[in-house]
Amino acid sequence: QVQLVESGGGLAQAGGSLRLSCAASGLTVSAYTMTWFRQAPGKEREFVAGISGSAGDTAHADSVKGRFTISRNNAKNTVYLEMNNLKPEDTAVYYCAAGPQPFYRIEYTAPRSYNYWGQGNQVTVSA
Repeated sequence: QVQLVESGGGLAQAGGSLRLSCAASGLTVSAYTMTWFRQAPGKEREFVAGISGSAGDTAHADSVKGRFTISRNNAKNTVYLEMNNLKPEDTAVYYCAAGPQPFYRIEYTAPRSYNYWGQGNQVTVSA
């Protein structure tokens, strides 16, 4: 049974930093495309960042490029999202997601491309 367990969210001030973790069981993060999505109240779920399975290629949404970084630790079977220079508009529930196909085979920014999802983790950034 696949489980994705997120941690590390919470409250931060604008300009601050947080690191989200997604600990996986039942799958190997280095063999899956692992991504972070977020959903703010009244908005659609949107792609934030992803890291492709074998090659480890990464992609980041334009809105977070230069501020957020996705990475993984294969030994810990965990994916991270380092978030720096946070802005109030980053406030959302952040979800970890996993899919078996590499970037080039899927529409990697689309939630429908992913089979497994974490429970979500609230990030709130105050002005």
